[in-house]
Amino acid sequence: MVRRLLIAGLLTIASAAAFGGATVTPALAWGHEFAGPGPEITGNNTGGIFPYRPALPGTYEEIAEGFCARYGRLAKVTSIHKTYGDYVSFVCYDRPGMIH
Repeated sequence: MVRRLLIAGLLTIASAAAFGGATVTPALAWGHEFAGPGPEITGNNTGGIFPYRPALPGTYEEIAEGFCARYGRLAKVTSIHKTYGDYVSFVCYDRPGMIH
């Protein structure tokens, strides 16, 4: 498994150097596609963001709750910027009485 990953990483770096000399970051060399906001929800167990869509009024809380439920937490939408291309942000918090 480790050998395959090393070979894949070296091949990625070698092919990028051969075809145009593009800079390859370690994240790209190991097969990661992106690091940052994308077209869907970006976040972790503390919260996240997702793009604002005017066609979805009233469902932002449901989207955030569904994301936080994966971590066994509750969700609260903290900001909705009603501008095309902006984001809806939310936080995930523990249920009352929950101890880690």
